[in-house]
Amino acid sequence: MEYNRIMAITGLPGLFELLSSKADGAIVRSLEDKSTKFVSSRVHNFSHLESIEVYTVRENVNLVDVFTAMQSNSSALPSEKDANAIKAYFQKVYPDMDFERVYSSDMKKMIKWFSVLKENNIEIKLSEAPAEEVEEVDEVAAPAKEAKKAKAEPAEAEATEEKPKKAAKPKKAEGEAEEKPAKKAAAKKTAAKDDAEGGEEKPKKAARKKKTEEE
Repeated sequence: MEYNRIMAITGLPGLFELLSSKADGAIVRSLEDKSTKFVSSRVHNFSHLESIEVYTVRENVNLVDVFTAMQSNSSALPSEKDANAIKAYFQKVYPDMDFERVYSSDMKKMIKWFSVLKENNIEIKLSEAPAEEVEEVDEVAAPAKEAKKAKAEPAEAEATEEKPKKAAKPKKAEGEAEEKPAKKAAAKKTAAKDDAEGGEEKPKKAARKKKTEEE
């Protein structure tokens, strides 16, 4: 049993060995009772111990570094139920740990996981080759779909912006149509004015003719 195949699963106590991965989860074996079962990735999250890091007052370190320090220390492991004893233990074994960001529940898990690893004689070391990953199709496909959707949205926006440009021509035509009646109205007004002026001239001529006849 290799360390790079050991994982923790949310919602399930203890550690598990990854036997095989499926499209929607994985088949795992419990390191405590040796039972084998299928765990769905739709319900649970999987965390390989190799990928877990621990906060320190400097840079984060891999969990293997903490386990190695625990293995090389001769101090007895504290009880999982005594939070103060657990904190005092890590202050002695790994004093660089950031105790403000590493909670008591996390330290309790490290104590329990270390005990399980020792009971199963698992060598604690990082592997050169990455472990087989559990396929989480839904969780991986969702961002890809969102990316495609986000990529398509600008195209749709551009298409929407083009529509007003195409509709601008009819508006311009309507404007021209409005101008034509205005011009016609102006022409009629001018014609009416000319008729009016012409009408005034005729009486004047008629008056002169009548005056001549009287003379």
